[in-house]
Amino acid sequence: MADRDLYIGLMSGTSLDGVDAVLADFARDTFRVLAHTHEPFDAGLRDSLLELTVPGPDEIDRAGRLGRVLAQSNAQAVLNLLASARIDPGLVRAIGCHGQTVRHRPDQGFTVQIGNPALVAELTGIAVVADFRSRDMAAGGQGAPLVPAFHAVAFAASAEARVIANIGGIGNVTVLVSGQPVLGYDTGPGNCLMDIWTQRHLGKRFDEAGAWAAGGAPLPGLLAKMLSEPFFSLAPPKSSGRELFNAAWLQSVLDGSEDPRAVQATLLELTAESISRAVEGTTTPVSRLIVCGGGAYNETLVDRLGQRLSPTVVERSTAHGLDPNQVEATAFAWLACQAVRGKPGNLPEVTGAKGPRILGAIYPAWK
Repeated sequence: MADRDLYIGLMSGTSLDGVDAVLADFARDTFRVLAHTHEPFDAGLRDSLLELTVPGPDEIDRAGRLGRVLAQSNAQAVLNLLASARIDPGLVRAIGCHGQTVRHRPDQGFTVQIGNPALVAELTGIAVVADFRSRDMAAGGQGAPLVPAFHAVAFAASAEARVIANIGGIGNVTVLVSGQPVLGYDTGPGNCLMDIWTQRHLGKRFDEAGAWAAGGAPLPGLLAKMLSEPFFSLAPPKSSGRELFNAAWLQSVLDGSEDPRAVQATLLELTAESISRAVEGTTTPVSRLIVCGGGAYNETLVDRLGQRLSPTVVERSTAHGLDPNQVEATAFAWLACQAVRGKPGNLPEVTGAKGPRILGAIYPAWK
């Protein structure tokens, strides 16, 4: 085991479906994923987290209580992961724990992720690196997206220009062109609005494979109204979240007469259009769009991206050795590794920070 340098990455994103945990080895110039597990959130926890993403009463107490619940869930994910991989916790250098974002306000200079990393360290006996966004934001950045630096490590190729589309609750892209700075930014809603609408009308957490949307026809007028949202016209760096794209925003663009299935088709088209515009807006023609995140399993969405962007090749990250659900968690394992090694984790050209910064606060293991 001496030739290994093991880190765990934990990620629960804006889709609020659960925690992804990845065990990765960073001993060499590249990396290797050794194990992965997913611990779903129960409906009560998911609903409580959703409620906390918008202003409401008793927020400090609710955030504190939910932070402990998340810490216990994260710690259990770590222990389950290590048990499945048959790895002793003492062999893991650190856990990169993003925490659950409940408020992201770069316009006001702050961001809040809950998850009680000190408790995660206590429950696992492993050092935890957390609070990755704050230092970038303190340096004048958006604090997000942070995964483009890892995307460059995992997916860059000198022979072609590539865009990585991470489609979680919010979508973001990373532009990888050889010889040029890495670019990345949030594109707008990924799955979050489609999930809200599906839950409201079908009673399901998401539209599996995009089947419901596939049976509807997008409404051009509604799509145009959605795309008139000023966020879509902002120049990078930019980031967003459920603070903007939520049920209230969706309700504000509807008049109530729309067929629900047509609305779902329009929401899918909104995600596809915002990502496609990012690809088409690059200065170098893009040869390949690599899709990761939960949206990679929406067959209708991936097919629509392929139609919209042809002849650009559209494929899932699986084709490059990483399951779509492993990419973000692996990114936070990498960010933890960077912090422990004293190396920057942000890209100023992506976030708008004044310069490279070492990201994250370290909660040491207690020996």
